[in-house]
Amino acid sequence: MKKGSNDIRDVVYIHLNEKERFVLSYGIEFREFYRVLAETLSSVLLLKHQFEDGEFNIHTQFEYVPNTKLAKLSKEDVYGYGDFVWVDFDETEILDILEGQTIAELLYLGHKLEPLRKPFFQQLNNQYAYLAHDDGWFNKIYYKNMDSFYQLFGDVIAKKVTDLKLEKGLLGLKKKRIYPSPPSEIVMELKHYMNEGMVLSIEKASQTRLKMEIPIWILGDFDNMDDMYEEYEKNSKQKTDALLIFDKKLREWHLTKA
Repeated sequence: MKKGSNDIRDVVYIHLNEKERFVLSYGIEFREFYRVLAETLSSVLLLKHQFEDGEFNIHTQFEYVPNTKLAKLSKEDVYGYGDFVWVDFDETEILDILEGQTIAELLYLGHKLEPLRKPFFQQLNNQYAYLAHDDGWFNKIYYKNMDSFYQLFGDVIAKKVTDLKLEKGLLGLKKKRIYPSPPSEIVMELKHYMNEGMVLSIEKASQTRLKMEIPIWILGDFDNMDDMYEEYEKNSKQKTDALLIFDKKLREWHLTKA
């Protein structure tokens, strides 16, 4: 059964295809993408959306969101849009001279949620192609520079843990602990699992006064997230493939492989 947008924040599925430069994911939403990578975005060309405050470009017949309105877009319920598809671009003026072939490929991208060929367009100089159905439920994002994804992943995990884990302090009062992002070496160690399709479950994290352990299971390659979640629920009753561990005293992340 499909979970609502508020229910998917504490389970993250990643299937990485580094060769094709895309990531299939469940559990990471546009608002999180924007929070981490906002500085890498100039403007966004909307291919599938329900945003009501975009600008209209007559030549392409597409709506777009200039940089000044991106923060507003990030606060929208884009999960409720259904399909949410965009590519970023550098200069608004370029839209007026965009070639017909590029417009045709963009139309295909928005209609089919898959590219005819690599979705990086010379005229647009885009860094991303963002293809989502029920944002946060099924996301397929192409990255011109994969380091952007690795940064996103580390920062998102840290923020999710910070938001979801309240600990009892003195007198039984709950206190929030701020968790740092896992260092790049740990994220790189996780690439092997990401290549195979991994799920990282914050909802099933266990913790003591000294450490927190986040379980990781390898699930395989899924593009149907109902099937993925069903597999996750089965695997979560079994031994983990790895543990992402935070040492609270040293304030350091470690990865322990099974």
